[in-house]
Amino acid sequence: MEYTQLTQKQRYQIYVLKKMGHNQTEIADCIRVHKSTINRELKRNRGKRGYRPKQAHEKAIQRRGVRYFRITVEVWQMVKEKLEVDWSPEQISNWLQEKEVQISHEHIYQYVYANKRAGGELHKHLRSQKKYRKRLGSNDRRGKIPNQVSIEQRPEVVGERVRLGDWEVDLVLGKGYSGALVTLTERKSRFTLLRKVASKSAEVVTQAIIDLLNWVDHLETITADNGKEFSLHELISSRLSLDFYFAHPYASWERGTNENTNGLIRQYLPKDRDFSTITAQEELFVMDRLNLRPRKCLDFQTPFEVFFQHQLVALRS
Repeated sequence: MEYTQLTQKQRYQIYVLKKMGHNQTEIADCIRVHKSTINRELKRNRGKRGYRPKQAHEKAIQRRGVRYFRITVEVWQMVKEKLEVDWSPEQISNWLQEKEVQISHEHIYQYVYANKRAGGELHKHLRSQKKYRKRLGSNDRRGKIPNQVSIEQRPEVVGERVRLGDWEVDLVLGKGYSGALVTLTERKSRFTLLRKVASKSAEVVTQAIIDLLNWVDHLETITADNGKEFSLHELISSRLSLDFYFAHPYASWERGTNENTNGLIRQYLPKDRDFSTITAQEELFVMDRLNLRPRKCLDFQTPFEVFFQHQLVALRS
């Protein structure tokens, strides 16, 4: 396999996988390039503060003699490319403004619907509204988890989203309980981490949570629902040095960030999907789609930018 030029998305993948403790061979396998590509990338595009994807990409672009911020492709081609990686028309419109290209999100919607009438498939990348059915009944039949700390005791600062490090956790199930997906979302940045687990046992879920957050610098609190899979919360709290809180039964709005993220995940891993077949590449693909997409609630920054820019500032101070 010959050396290939890396994309900015792949450089983000390298950064995150490296942070999570993967070696160069494992990173190469995950993003499907030769290990020599990873070795060369880390040597040539490393800065004084280590490997950072934005800086690495700019260094690589400069080496090729290309102006990074000069867009030379046609506007609709740019729109099409962003739609195909599931950006919304509003996100694309805002992104194009930064390139000094003015196009409204309504115009982009018209383009999508015209494409649909012509037999195209761009409309399949639009996120549709889902109807949620309210769960009836007020009795929690799952039993009480020992030593729970209620969300009522959680510091008010968590609800204000003014700091990094407050996480929400949940479990998304596959078809016929064919495995599950542990999902972690940071409240301020909406940065999301995923890990497939073979079962919803407390031991398996606990280890996945610890593995996912063990490399993260920003750890203040974590909030979960009342599922038995979180019964080893004291171990998680001890190992990660954070405070663990539980929402009220059937009060999904108290973990709204994670619930919304799970809805976005279902776009890629629907309810009829056998989760036992999910690969590491798919996990990374879904994380990329969520973390590299600009969000209106973040002033059109990406979750990745918000989460890691704050982290880098903290390290410099």
